Amino acid sequence: MSVRTAVPIAMRVSWLVLFALVIGEFVTDLPGPGWATTSLPAVVVFALMAATTVLQRRAAAPRGEPRPPVEVDPPVTGRWSALNSPADRTPSHGTHVYGQTYAIDIVADPETGEGAPPARPAFRWLWPVFRRNGAFPAFGLPLLAVGDATVVRASDGQRDHVSRNSLAGVVYLLLIEGNIRSILGAHRIIGNHVILDLGGGTYAVYAHVRRGSLRVKPGDTVRAGQALGQVGNSGNTTEPHLHFHLMDGPDLDNARGVPFTWRGVGVPANGETFTVAERTGERAGERTGAQAESRAAGQAESLPGERAAGA
Repeated sequence: MSVRTAVPIAMRVSWLVLFALVIGEFVTDLPGPGWATTSLPAVVVFALMAATTVLQRRAAAPRGEPRPPVEVDPPVTGRWSALNSPADRTPSHGTHVYGQTYAIDIVADPETGEGAPPARPAFRWLWPVFRRNGAFPAFGLPLLAVGDATVVRASDGQRDHVSRNSLAGVVYLLLIEGNIRSILGAHRIIGNHVILDLGGGTYAVYAHVRRGSLRVKPGDTVRAGQALGQVGNSGNTTEPHLHFHLMDGPDLDNARGVPFTWRGVGVPANGETFTVAERTGERAGERTGAQAESRAAGQAESLPGERAAGA
């Protein structure tokens, strides 16, 4: 077992031991003084957790000179804006873990005007605390293969939760939900996802995919531009968006990040808006149909009676 595999396991074990100590303190009368049965073990566990966090980040950091950026097609069409971009800093999300050194988040940013899709809701300090996914223009938009590839991972069984784009929502995400998801592992952080083997030791990750939207399964071969699924709001997210990155292996706990550049777009910086034209041909027609279908589903989801699920 490699260090990069062992460290995440040690982290989860540390959390479980800590929970066991807390539960044991409340439901049982352990023999001996409290400092020996609870406080001291808790300090040891916290120290172990801090050490494993440092080791995990160091083990995931790129080694040697960075690889040249791998040029791939954009994973979407239409008008989008970039967030947490590697054009501004690396690691772009503040950590190297899960191979996301050069990861990027993008949100749909459609042109406003009569007949245009609704604008992306802005962050609110107080109200509303959350919004339904149908309020965000990214939700349900098609995700496209960035190159000819083989599907190595595909999972879309996790639910799409409501947004966390308010102060209360972000605090909840950072202090409670994010930590719980970290304990449960990478698949709970990235939510529904698909991983493509692009060849040459390069793998593409699409995270936070919409529940039940994937059209591919492990072992399938796909062509550049082929529809894979739809943008969702599963996993560790504040709102519907696409998290995309390249890495050097198919295992999120073991992979290291690989720089990318999108053909015709480059690497958009934070807040930069870019537009990818719809491609012509049979696959473009498939995507247009998928987009119309997803829009109808998004409208249905915004109706009263939708289950407002927490994390």
